[in-house]
Amino acid sequence: MHKRLTVFLVMFLIAGLAIAADGGTRSDLSPKDLARVQRVTAPTTDFSKPENFEQLPAGAATVKKRVNGDIFSFSSANLSFEQEEQFKLGNALFRKLWVSSPSSTQASDGLGPLFNARGCQNCHLKDGRGHTPSGAGDDAVSMFLRLSVPPHGEADEAALAAGAKVIPEPAYGGQLQDFAVPGVKAEGRMAISYTDEPVTLGDGTVITLRKPSYSVSDLAYGPMAQDVMLSPRVAPQMIGLGLLEAVPAEDIVARADPDDSDGDGISGKPNMVLDEVSGQQMLGRFGWKAGAASIRAQSADAFAGDIGISTPLVNRPFGDCTEAQAACFDPPTGEQKRLGASEAPDPVLDLVTFYSQNLGVPQRRDVGDPRVLRGKAAFYGAGCASCHTPKYVTSRAAEIPEHRFQLIWPYTDLLLHDMGDGLADHRPEGDADGYEWRTPPLWGIGLTKTVSGHTEFLHDGRARNLAEAILWHGGEAQASRDSFAAMSAAERDDLVKFVESL
Repeated sequence: MHKRLTVFLVMFLIAGLAIAADGGTRSDLSPKDLARVQRVTAPTTDFSKPENFEQLPAGAATVKKRVNGDIFSFSSANLSFEQEEQFKLGNALFRKLWVSSPSSTQASDGLGPLFNARGCQNCHLKDGRGHTPSGAGDDAVSMFLRLSVPPHGEADEAALAAGAKVIPEPAYGGQLQDFAVPGVKAEGRMAISYTDEPVTLGDGTVITLRKPSYSVSDLAYGPMAQDVMLSPRVAPQMIGLGLLEAVPAEDIVARADPDDSDGDGISGKPNMVLDEVSGQQMLGRFGWKAGAASIRAQSADAFAGDIGISTPLVNRPFGDCTEAQAACFDPPTGEQKRLGASEAPDPVLDLVTFYSQNLGVPQRRDVGDPRVLRGKAAFYGAGCASCHTPKYVTSRAAEIPEHRFQLIWPYTDLLLHDMGDGLADHRPEGDADGYEWRTPPLWGIGLTKTVSGHTEFLHDGRARNLAEAILWHGGEAQASRDSFAAMSAAERDDLVKFVESL
């Protein structure tokens, strides 16, 4: 399980980037700057007042606009005028609705044949968090099911060894698509049912959690494999992704402790994945299981899997169609020779990537509120900051100059953690097993209601508020969850108030 991590560490050692317990040595910093970075990013012990620059979670890129439903859709504050043009063009493409081919709108055709949404914005509503279906007639556009099966035989084992993250379900591919272009049948529909699970807290308060169960109905291409593994995914918010990409890999891997050698019960590990951009094994950072190493790779995978649009990076004009879905291969692909051998050529992928890299993080609210400060102390005291690492300084060598050497506060270690039976999907993905999830960033989480119109959290939206989300934590987070459950109502409210301020 830890073979790839070992290889990764060896690669760093060979390159002269020794990983140390104090945060590691970074090749982009002088000894003086390294000491400064280690001092600035050290966990605070003073909860009587805000830390310096805490109200600027994205450093100079922090958005200082009035908070409203569009607050996640502004560009990073430090972009140049020329970059703003790139950002706005990328925004137009992110909002674009693709159509099936052939079409008179040749620059917009190529949709499907099977798809989950017609555009990126349909899932990432206002660049925020997706939601569960609200009832009959509400299509699960911003939520879908990942599909895979265990390896069967040497060919599957070889594929995984070569870098495949999963073995797709033979008839339905890597995810369930509930829409299709004319002449093709949609694959089926996701069905969700909930059962109530009451939880009694230390002060006698009873909170009812909703436990989901997932299945598939109306299958159009025969039965699924009996050993199919289903994993629901809600579209995550989009802010600050480029800054997360700029966090040095050394700083992330230095926090990994896959065998819990220090005995603290926390055993985060990186997900090493085959990156389509470089063709090499790299540190996964994006997606619920850190299955993508770069925003460009994540964008190309989403084009192919979610919309059925090919790109030069993932050139699958038939999207996620399988050999069992013969009707998929009848329509024209929509590829245009004059634009290159893909439906979304490099200029499109470049702009969507740039847009996704530069959605700004809003300024913190209420950082000096006594309740927020008390909640911050409770957050640290409960051990939440062990995985939700508060702050980093980005690399001086980051791809985008405006992302370089910024003090950022994402509250994530970008590592995989065992979250226990309650949140397990029992579906491995790359180095992530069926119990592990990447620690999600917390910046902007308190604005979910403002932007997305709901307060549903976790990978499948089962938690209807932040308290429920905390109480679902298990595995490595069990002690933190139990600490929260043992708090008084006032202490719990303060902790939630702090998280809402992020």
